[in-house]
Amino acid sequence: MENVVLTIHLILALLLIGVVLLQRSEGGGLGMGSTGGVMSNRGAATALSKLTWIFAIGFIITSILLTAIATRVNTAGSIADQLATPPATGTEAPAPAPAGNLPTGSDLLPPTPGDAPAAPPAAPAAPAAPSN
Repeated sequence: MENVVLTIHLILALLLIGVVLLQRSEGGGLGMGSTGGVMSNRGAATALSKLTWIFAIGFIITSILLTAIATRVNTAGSIADQLATPPATGTEAPAPAPAGNLPTGSDLLPPTPGDAPAAPPAAPAAPAAPSN
């Protein structure tokens, strides 16, 4: 069903583009200023404007239908909802162990107002006095 509506939508889009390009603009259009013929210039403009309205209304209806079909098929919610909650896989990779004297995750965070300040490091012991 979606493919049929999408095909009709694309055909209507192309027809709408063609009819709009065929219409006479105030500057003379695409050289369609022919005189005489079966239809007068006023009659041709009226027919083309009616066709434009018909194609535009069909285009809008198929757009609404395609939106309705897409929302009926997609029941998972919006993409933002899917990004906010990570998928539950059950197997997560372990966090890498810190190497050497690198600070761990809690050492990298700034202190919170309730935390007591850390004790300053102990001063190195003074060297012993040399004995004679």
